[in-house]
Amino acid sequence: NNSNNINTETVYNNHSMDSSAACGGCSGDSSKQSCSEDDAGLQEACGVFACVSRGPWPNCFLDVPQVICLGLVALQHRGQESAGIVTGDGIVTNNIKQHKGMGLISTVFRDDNILHNLRGNLGVGHTRYSTAGSSEIVNCQPFVVDTIHGRIAVAHNGELINANSLRNKILKSGVGLSTSSDSELITQLLVRTPPCGEPDGPDFSARIQHLMASTPTAYAIVIMHKDTLYAARDPYGLRPLCVGRLLSTSSVPNGDVNYMESAGSVVEGWVVSSESCSFSSIGAEYYRDLLPGEIVALSQTGIKSLKVVSRPSNTPSAFCVFEYVYFSRPDSIHEGQMVYTVRLRCGQQLAREHPVEADIVSTVPESATPAALGFSDVSKIPYVEVLTKNRYIGRTFIQPSARLRKLGVAKKFGALSENVQGKRVVLIDDSVVRGNTIAPIIQLLRKAGATEIHIRVASPPVKHPCYMGINIPTKEELIANNIPMDKLASHIGADSIKYLSLEGLKTAVTTGVKTDKTSGHCMACLSGKYPVALDW
Repeated sequence: NNSNNINTETVYNNHSMDSSAACGGCSGDSSKQSCSEDDAGLQEACGVFACVSRGPWPNCFLDVPQVICLGLVALQHRGQESAGIVTGDGIVTNNIKQHKGMGLISTVFRDDNILHNLRGNLGVGHTRYSTAGSSEIVNCQPFVVDTIHGRIAVAHNGELINANSLRNKILKSGVGLSTSSDSELITQLLVRTPPCGEPDGPDFSARIQHLMASTPTAYAIVIMHKDTLYAARDPYGLRPLCVGRLLSTSSVPNGDVNYMESAGSVVEGWVVSSESCSFSSIGAEYYRDLLPGEIVALSQTGIKSLKVVSRPSNTPSAFCVFEYVYFSRPDSIHEGQMVYTVRLRCGQQLAREHPVEADIVSTVPESATPAALGFSDVSKIPYVEVLTKNRYIGRTFIQPSARLRKLGVAKKFGALSENVQGKRVVLIDDSVVRGNTIAPIIQLLRKAGATEIHIRVASPPVKHPCYMGINIPTKEELIANNIPMDKLASHIGADSIKYLSLEGLKTAVTTGVKTDKTSGHCMACLSGKYPVALDW
């Protein structure tokens, strides 16, 4: 990758010196493993969150670990296996506190004394999902390591496309590795002095640029060193990362956390998050996305854009399209547009491409609900709920007996029989991966009295594995590769099944992009065209 200098953006608390610069997933095991039967769908890798309070320090007003904890709760959908928070006082380099554990955020940080003991002026947090077999405390993030310039904490979302070769290179250099996580590989690259040297002291911009030269994608990272947070996205921008301003509650009228007017308001700190949905719950406002390849520094004085590392010439960016389809929370903003609106447009386009005569339109809760509403809007078929979801069933659910296993999704969903009885149902799903979830749902609805069930999928068929931060099963496990399309409906027990076209998805996603209209999107799991050459 080549590095191009850009105009430096510096924001000091309440104002920007260059307003034109504004607005423009952590791997599990390095060996690819498939989901378990209970987790037949797609799985995001993890979420990162960081916070730095505005000076002077020590800060007596902002509870940094509490802010990070609440931010991670809002990102819980991105990872439920482990969580961790690392904080520092920003004054003494090695004065770092940390707490990590297995389970949900509410479990890991249930004791108030834990957060109290983490008090500091800045910090980094992480919530993790891993592939099967990698759910171990040793892989919990953020990672804390010593460097020649003192200790750093690193949190990462994504998956390195050349993880195996990097692992071998690091091991051959005589450096041992203690985890199976790609994030440790990133950490090892960051602790090394960059090839250009550091004649003027620590240069984490150069270190991150060296990381980008060593592995092109896919990662979004946050780093804490002494009094500064560094945040960066890989040059292709596959995984999301955004910045928010933390407003004083005294400047938010009537405690309205959705208040978005920053003129005249007091900025108490800055936050970095995998998704902007985490901002409202902590009284922050969305500032902007990091650009692909961008490196920013956040400190008690504000935010500064250090560098944008370019891609090879004529190579577009490749933001993961499944952030829109499935992973991100509907109220998150990517590329200047809300995820909910994109999903709504997917449903509208699906209705245009594959109309059907039916009595009601419904959804498999919950990520497909906006698409179902969009389908209903265009088709003029009323939207009616037909399924209710047990939100308390998770990965830790007791291993079912043979009898319970035969009940399939009955432990997760219940049919609203009075809404279904005697009806022709159009059921909208966001994606069909293996097909072993949608088939039992169809059986459930038929048992409840549905006369016809037509499946409409608000994304194209998933035909290829992902090697960049999403746990998509192997090619052989994907139902689109095993069952001919003309036989798929009968295989799952539906009257018909149709998918949104690739062009239809592109239209739905790109229509509302407000940042860079020339930006691209990674659709490799749908098309087989990966943004970079794989070194897996």
